[in-house]
This record gives sequence, structure tokens and C-alpha cells, in this order.
Amino acid sequence: MPMASYALTCCSTADLSKEHFESRNIPYICFHYFLNGVEHPDDLGQTLPFDRFYKAMQDGAETRTAQVNAEEYTAFWRPILEQGQDVLHVCLSSGISGSINSANTAAAALREEFPGRKLYVVDSLGASSGYGLLMDKLADLRDSGMDIDRLRDWALAHRLELHHWFFSTDLTFYVKGGRVSKTAGFIGGLLNICPLLNMNDEGKLIPREKIPFKKRVIKEIVRKMEQNAQDGLNYSGKCYISMSACYEDARRVADLVEERFPHLNGKVEINNIGTTIGSHTGPGTVALFFWGSPRGK
Repeated sequence: MPMASYALTCCSTADLSKEHFESRNIPYICFHYFLNGVEHPDDLGQTLPFDRFYKAMQDGAETRTAQVNAEEYTAFWRPILEQGQDVLHVCLSSGISGSINSANTAAAALREEFPGRKLYVVDSLGASSGYGLLMDKLADLRDSGMDIDRLRDWALAHRLELHHWFFSTDLTFYVKGGRVSKTAGFIGGLLNICPLLNMNDEGKLIPREKIPFKKRVIKEIVRKMEQNAQDGLNYSGKCYISMSACYEDARRVADLVEERFPHLNGKVEINNIGTTIGSHTGPGTVALFFWGSPRGK
């Protein structure tokens, strides 16, 4: 297969494994996070394994995140441009992060420095392995011979067809981050409430339903896939899940998806929610991603 004349790149917040990105030839740039004031790269669990990160959160460690700055984007893209390749970079949703602003600043400066090269920045309007599933599809299209302009146009036209559904069984960090009020968190904990959220057409996380008991929310998240997936139960695309230190819950969702959707392209792929997004969700979050009808408000 001839190498594309351009590089397809993204950020570590697409939450696939290092091996997955490498096998698809997708270079990625790492966000950063702080654990008790010490800075680490969000490098897909390489320097700090995910189980240790989530255990530290459960033990009360303070976390905060830092997006990629313009200087880092510049250092990431310059060697690619110097090699004579164009770049199509897809960013974490602008609905939850300002990183695209840094990317656009860096891109504008590099376009002046390399006037003969193309450097496109696209807002994924996605996150975690949903953003990752978009990258995987774009890699398929790149490998089929699609040029950089058509691939950018395809990404812009189809990015909202990537569905993102999340539930959480632990509201602690949603309360801590101000996403859920203390009272709602306390009552939710007493009643075993698991909020079901999705990503809307602006790439923002929106709480949709409050469902009592984990067993019920697992059924409900798969029902959302039945209602929204391309071709319904005949869905033949890929399905990814990401989870934060709750593999058994994710496995239950995956088993149910595989049972209900016999034509899936391969098995459901389960990934870890990375340290950037995990700093906000904490442990206990499961997210389900698939292709479907365009997302609404």
C-alpha cells in the first residue's frame, strides 16, 4: 500500500491503545495531567498505569488537567512538514476543551512558515474512544487512497454520526468537578442512581436520564444503540467502549452489544478512559461508541 502524502494525527484523548495508534499509523500528541501537583503526560497509561491512576483518585489524590499548548503542537507538526508531508489533525471536542484554539494558533504560524504545505485542523466534536473510532475510520479512508482534502471534508460531514453514550456508577468526581450538585450526588448515591449522558451536536456532554441501578442502566445504554445505530440491529460497523477502572461493567455492556448486534465488524473493543478525561469522570464510568444517525441538540 503506497504511503499517503499526508499524516493523519490526533491527541492522546482519543483513548485508544498505543499499539492501536501505531498499527493504524496515527501519530498522537499527549495532553498533560497533574496528580497531587506532579505533572505527567497523558500517554495512554505508559508512564503511570491506569489502575494506579484510578486507585490514587479513589484514595483522594488531587487531579487537574492541562491541554496541549501551541508550542507543543508546533513541535509535533514541524518535523512532519519538514519531511514534505501535509497534515490533517483531528482535535478533542471544542465542547469540552479549548485545545483546538492552541492547535489553530500553531497551524496558522506553521502555514506561513511552510507556504507549500497543507495543514488542516478539524474539531472531532467527540471524546475518548468515540474520537478514537472516528480516527480509525479516517485511517481506513486514508488507506483506501482518499486525498487530504476529501478526507477533511468527509470528517466534517460525518463526525456527528459518531454516537457517544456514557453512564457512571460513581458520582463522587462529578460532584467534585461541579458537574453534579452535592445534594443530587448524595441522593443519587443513596438510590443507586446512574446518570446516562451523551454528547450533543456541539460536542458537549449532556445528562439525558437518571436510571436507578447499574443493571438497568447497562440495558438502557444498549437500547440507545438499538434506537440510534445505522441499520438498527443489522448494524455492521465497529463498536468501541471505554471505561475507567470498571472492566466488568464494560464487559457486560460489550456482551449485550455482541448478543444484540450479530453483524458487528469484529468484537467490541474495550479501551481505558485516559487520564485527561478520567480526571473529570473518576472511576466507574462506561462509554459506548458506534455509528448512527446524526446527533441532535
